[in-house]
Amino acid sequence: MSDDHSQNSADLPYRRGVGAMLFNTSGEVFVGRRFGDDYPDAWQMPQGGIDDGETPEQALFRELAEETGTSKAEIIAESKDWLTYELPKDLVGVVWSGQYRGQKQKWFALKFTGTDADIDLDADEKPEFCEWQWVAMSALPGLIVPFKRHLYDALITEFHDLPERISSS
Repeated sequence: MSDDHSQNSADLPYRRGVGAMLFNTSGEVFVGRRFGDDYPDAWQMPQGGIDDGETPEQALFRELAEETGTSKAEIIAESKDWLTYELPKDLVGVVWSGQYRGQKQKWFALKFTGTDADIDLDADEKPEFCEWQWVAMSALPGLIVPFKRHLYDALITEFHDLPERISSS
């Protein structure tokens, strides 16, 4: 006999979302550590869903403001493709009210145009992150939850030249 959480994840759609690889002037990337996660040592870049009627760019700046407290950034690159990840079996049927099997995301690289003082993790009434830091892009796969690691690897491959371009400009 099966329970409600045993639905075949292949039958579920992907949630459409966006992600932000936010670079400071040294070519380092913003990451935040999420509150109350099952993965307490996992860090991630800002990301989130696209609301009805929103373009990916609108969702990007809304999510960036919600998660970092600032939208002081300019888009410098966009992922060629939409990238996907699958939720682990134990999270399918639990996360996002059980409606999705994972996310299909459009990622953007952004140059941060503010200062560290512009970042305010408490700007939104429901903060996502409890702390943040700037890290080398190469460190990203080791910080993210395992089921998203392949997505971060793909982003590093696609945006590999950006840290040097940003820090030398």
